[in-house]
Amino acid sequence: MTETSSHERDYLPGMGRHYLLPFYDLAHRVSGLGRVHEEMVALAGLSGGESVLDVGCGTGNLLRAAGKRGAVLTGVDPDLKMLAKAERKLRRAGLRARLDRGYAQELPYPDGSFDRVFSSLMLHHLEGASKGEMLAEVRRVLKPGGVFVLADVVHHGHAGEHVAAAGFTVEPTRTRTLRVFGAVGIEVATVH
Repeated sequence: MTETSSHERDYLPGMGRHYLLPFYDLAHRVSGLGRVHEEMVALAGLSGGESVLDVGCGTGNLLRAAGKRGAVLTGVDPDLKMLAKAERKLRRAGLRARLDRGYAQELPYPDGSFDRVFSSLMLHHLEGASKGEMLAEVRRVLKPGGVFVLADVVHHGHAGEHVAAAGFTVEPTRTRTLRVFGAVGIEVATVH
């Protein structure tokens, strides 16, 4: 696990509070978010060997789903405790991943590094211009023809508008209702 950033930024941890980390994976299971992650991976068209980045990877749940399809895994998150938990969880699943401490608005990777980029329930944690900065960074690190799959809560508006404004071609939003926590919209976008 590496720590990369030109400066510290404030961030909202998963579930909104650091002390809720022990309940993160329980909330993931209870909500049914695992099915959303499986759908996101399927929509990305992974067939094995693709380089994948999960922005705001948390404890590695989406990375684990992508790893089952043979992807080369990278995750980035600002929370070192989340990354440590992701590292343990992925190792137990027999998966290898590069996990970096970093921020969505300042991804520590060269241009055109990834075939697929994912982000799940993270965009709503960013305010104002930070959303556009994150999406510009995703676009920068995607290879030409790369696919970006994003899921976010619907009550914050459809993220597809932000994604399209960042220069992606966006498919119609797929809305899925979780068992708890309401609905999420899944956006599938390509670099054009």
